[in-house]
Amino acid sequence: MKDLRKFYIDGQWVDPVQSNDLAVENPANEELVATISLGAAADVNLAVAAARRAFLGFSQTSVDERIALMEKLLQIYMARYDEMAVAISVEMGAPISFATAAQADCGRGHISTALEALKQFEFERQVGNTRIVKEAIGVCGFITPWNWPINQISCKVAPALATGCTMVLKPSEIAPISGYLFTEMMDQAGFPAGVYNMVNGDGPNVGAVISSHPEVDMVSFTGSTRAGILVAKAAADTVKRVTQELGGKSPNIIFEDADLEKAVTAGINHMMGNTGQSCNAPSRMLVQSSVYGKALAIAKEAAANVKVGQPTAEGWHLGPLSSRVQFDKVQSLIQTGIEEGATLVAGGTGKPEGLETGYFVKPTVFGHVNNEMTIAREEIFGPVLTMIPFDSEEQAIEIANDTPYGLAAYLSTGSEERATRVAGKLRAGMVSVNSASQNYTAPFGGYKQSGNGREWGEFGFDDFLEIKGITV
Repeated sequence: MKDLRKFYIDGQWVDPVQSNDLAVENPANEELVATISLGAAADVNLAVAAARRAFLGFSQTSVDERIALMEKLLQIYMARYDEMAVAISVEMGAPISFATAAQADCGRGHISTALEALKQFEFERQVGNTRIVKEAIGVCGFITPWNWPINQISCKVAPALATGCTMVLKPSEIAPISGYLFTEMMDQAGFPAGVYNMVNGDGPNVGAVISSHPEVDMVSFTGSTRAGILVAKAAADTVKRVTQELGGKSPNIIFEDADLEKAVTAGINHMMGNTGQSCNAPSRMLVQSSVYGKALAIAKEAAANVKVGQPTAEGWHLGPLSSRVQFDKVQSLIQTGIEEGATLVAGGTGKPEGLETGYFVKPTVFGHVNNEMTIAREEIFGPVLTMIPFDSEEQAIEIANDTPYGLAAYLSTGSEERATRVAGKLRAGMVSVNSASQNYTAPFGGYKQSGNGREWGEFGFDDFLEIKGITV
């Protein structure tokens, strides 16, 4: 079992001020794989003080200096890429092929994209007799989740480094191994002491302290909307900048003129990816009534082709959910869907045959769902899809927008004019047309209770910068 109890503060691996061990579980076999220590306010105070001291120098470094450091980090990341894939697979159950191709690639993608953006970014420009300067905001606090662990670490750390900020990271205590490994890479890369600090812990004892800390200038949080509200409230007393990427209940509108087989199958596969544990998952499939029956049949067949297996096995299949808590939540919501009268098209409660150990679930599809049902309102965060019929374009847009969330939206149609028209009316930060994939240079973030601010590429720089006008 790995001993990961040290924190990284001021360029050194240090013991917690007070020991508070937590065992880390592999969700595929329920075995303990690592031990971390949960930090407290005293640890956060040390990390923030180190970041504050380092900010004076690091914020004044040149673009070329920061490029050199980030290029070194990228080189180290690629050299240890396979280690990262294995770490993610072990800590949160991602199948190794998926962890290698998608999860670990996020670290590479965000570091390299931030590097390219930095090389071209305009930190100064002249407007009349005023020089407009974009400066690093200061000390940043990062609170990251377990579902795409290195994705959310790297898409915060990379732009912060690029813009000259210093930082304190709290990775998820459920999936902390990848964060520890990334911290080793930061140490190897030779960033000045205090620029990057890492303290493990839980929300109440570390996350809340970071959010409310008077010496933290900006906090970036990714997680549930419920927790995001707590972060915002904790940050309010010090009027710090808060950016958040929160929950989602994303609609996937399929019109009758779409390639139905392709659209429904792609929607099923996208929903089931990462075992449904993605905030932007297309969890509400809205299908035009004229083709709804056909879509149900296609969905049933597509779901039957989604396999569930061990994370150590190569190939495309689903692994377990990340924890017992998540498993119990998903099982409860599947049961609720059945009790509320939705038609079980595929899957259901219980574990797949032969996978009794570990937090494995059946890929589940519900038909004949209306948008008032619990399974259509709540973010399930598991491989559970709801299929809702609609009659007209106007009704589809109304149902799609009838949610407190607004992270992503998807639509399939054979009409370019309709695609443009509908995309413009969807209240979501990201819209995908006909199964198009988003790349690392596109802005990631949402409307309404899905959060505020944007991450990824050059769009991720803005939240880390203050704007100063110098008039002569």
